[in-house]
Amino acid sequence: GGVGGGGGGGGGGSSEEVVGHMVSDMLEKLPANFDVEKVQLKYPVQYDQSLNQVLCQEMLRYNRLLAIIRESLVNLEKALQGLQVMSSELDAVFKSMAIGQVPALWKSKSFPSLKPLASYMLDLLARLSMLSNWYETGMPAVFWIPGFFFTPSFMTGALQNYARKHKLPVDKVAYDFVICGMDPEQFKEGPEDGIYVHGFFLEGCGWDADAKLLRDSAPKVLFEAAPVIWLQPKHIDEFSSYQHYECPVYRTAERRGVLATTGHSTNFLMMVRMPTDQPEYHWTMRGVCMLCSLSD
Repeated sequence: GGVGGGGGGGGGGSSEEVVGHMVSDMLEKLPANFDVEKVQLKYPVQYDQSLNQVLCQEMLRYNRLLAIIRESLVNLEKALQGLQVMSSELDAVFKSMAIGQVPALWKSKSFPSLKPLASYMLDLLARLSMLSNWYETGMPAVFWIPGFFFTPSFMTGALQNYARKHKLPVDKVAYDFVICGMDPEQFKEGPEDGIYVHGFFLEGCGWDADAKLLRDSAPKVLFEAAPVIWLQPKHIDEFSSYQHYECPVYRTAERRGVLATTGHSTNFLMMVRMPTDQPEYHWTMRGVCMLCSLSD
């Protein structure tokens, strides 16, 4: 017992040692907070480019998360060294880390994620580097959709650009879908209107890359990478028509999510019309959906 949490297991060193190593490793890998003022100078708020604002908003969201993670790790390190008291909040962080789970304290300020701690950290670092690359080298040709903290404001931003450019009311504009190839590297620049996105996973079915159609899953394959999709803003009266399955997209595998004030699950992102040569019920029965983030 005692302040430090006591004993701990044998062979692999005590849980204090194990968590102590994790803490110093994470503190080493965590980048500094984004300098949002500097970013705003390079990408000022512009009427015709809503995504500049999205970039800054995203950085602010990640900064808040980084601050809480960094502060709890620094304090936990001190507590493990006996330099400060192990508060109940820090003890909870310690206990989660000891079993490889993301601490509840972080989750309260985090993007939705069902990943265990090690994968969560890798995912966080990948998301941060997506944003710093955007800042350094300009808007990506293809956006990695899992990288966004709050995906809906990104989706709205690109629609807003289109509505403003064509002087349309934003409620008359929505996304049509053009299914592209599998390789995001093939695109050297973004589309004239809208956005290319990649990083979705199909659940409950596979994808025939040659025919560009949904197909049944291979045996024992739970998730499959979805193709690059061009989210093409159009006036809602001008959508293309093709045989499709209305495929729901969720942010994580926790399909229900918490109901937001809108009455939509906060985990639900959008519907995408995925091309198919099967009747719609074929995919509905299999519960086919797309996810932005897997649970492992």
